[in-house]
Amino acid sequence: MNDTIDVTVNGERRAVAGGTTLLDLLEALALDPRVVVVEHNRAIVRRPRLGRVTVAPGDAIELVHFVGGG
Repeated sequence: MNDTIDVTVNGERRAVAGGTTLLDLLEALALDPRVVVVEHNRAIVRRPRLGRVTVAPGDAIELVHFVGGG
C-alpha cells in the first residue's frame, strides 16, 4: 500500500505522506513558518492554522518567502 499523495507545491508536483499538514510540509522543506506565506488551494492560511490543515491529493500549495533588506 502506498501511503503517499501527490500535491503541487509552487507549480511542481511533489509526493508527500498521507496525513501531512501544511506545517509538516514546511518542516520537511526546512522553511520557517514565520517567514513564509502559505496559500492552500487559492486561500491564504494563517500561521496558527498550519498544523490543522491536512493536504489532500491534488491540492495546490504556493509558498511565498519574505525577504528582508533595505
